[in-house]
Amino acid sequence: MFIAAVMCSVLLGIAFLGTGFMKATGKPDVVEGLRRLDLSPFMVRTIGILELAGAAGLFAGLAAEWLGVAAATGLGLLMIGAVGFHVRAGDYTDAQWRGPAIMPVILLLLAAATAALRFLSV
Repeated sequence: MFIAAVMCSVLLGIAFLGTGFMKATGKPDVVEGLRRLDLSPFMVRTIGILELAGAAGLFAGLAAEWLGVAAATGLGLLMIGAVGFHVRAGDYTDAQWRGPAIMPVILLLLAAATAALRFLSV
């Protein structure tokens, strides 16, 4: 179970390094895409910084187990908020979901699995 927890932590950390970096640096197409969800550029950068902090916590959590559990839990909570914003925007009501709207759901499931595996491997 420890190996699965480490693999999930690394995969989740890499995913959030990518998404967090684009948001934290204010990449124009990312900021414009999230403006549709009524997020200001400041909020997008703040979310990006939180995602980067979560990714760092996941990697640091490979040495300190409790930190990995906390980081995965925090990222899961962040993704619950992301799913909420997409629900409010109506992204999940169509027969076909909008492409980027599925990503928070996938990351939420991965964060939940990572948190559970990290917790069970402590």
